[in-house]
Amino acid sequence: MPLTHGESIAIPTPDGVADAYVTYPDDGLAHPGVLVVQDGFGVRESLRSLADRLAAHGYTVLLPNAYYRHGPAPVIELPDFIDPVQRPDIFQRVFPMIRELTPELLRSDMRAYLEWLAASPRVTAGKVGLTGYCMGARLAVLAAAMFPDRVAAVAGFHGGPLVTDTPDSPHLVVGNITAELYFAHAGDDHHMTPEHIARFDEALAAAGVRHRTEVYDGARHGYTQADTSDYDQRAAERHYRELLALFDRALHR
Repeated sequence: MPLTHGESIAIPTPDGVADAYVTYPDDGLAHPGVLVVQDGFGVRESLRSLADRLAAHGYTVLLPNAYYRHGPAPVIELPDFIDPVQRPDIFQRVFPMIRELTPELLRSDMRAYLEWLAASPRVTAGKVGLTGYCMGARLAVLAAAMFPDRVAAVAGFHGGPLVTDTPDSPHLVVGNITAELYFAHAGDDHHMTPEHIARFDEALAAAGVRHRTEVYDGARHGYTQADTSDYDQRAAERHYRELLALFDRALHR
């Protein structure tokens, strides 16, 4: 693949400074912007590698640390190989940080990230693409609803929860979305049951949102994350094909 250049940067926000990783083709040109929204484990080498792979296909990719209020990534110490069954303490440490990401804080942070992309000479003018993993898929949907004039495409992989009984459930705000959506749910995922998937699809259809939903049979929650016990290489490669096809359609107009 083409060579890419990646570097650590700092993005000012109303609550401080968010550390982030940005990567782009090493050709001196501007490219469409992509924002990667992390999974619950946080920014780490495997996610930076994922961002590099997207950048190699012609995108300037920003990967911010959603937990920056607790310090730079990695906010918690993670093993090289993450097995949630063997390390339940990891979830105990990240869940409080996940719950802190209220819609108000998300709006503030996403505005800062989108403004950074809009101001970067490495990013072409126009709307950007979002891709989210696990909790990041949920945050990406909310962000697309908050900033419909800035987001052209949203992809979510083994995401959740996308349908809840709370007022901030993503399925309740999809009417604001103008982006094209692609969601690939894991076949084995209690975060998004078949009933949840059906309700999310019904909400998207009722709102007239351009979307496609697939279920990757046999894949488990976390199938894209190469450093976890749930990684599924076949499903992960399928995710790259679908994600890049979406961005190629939506970001090169």
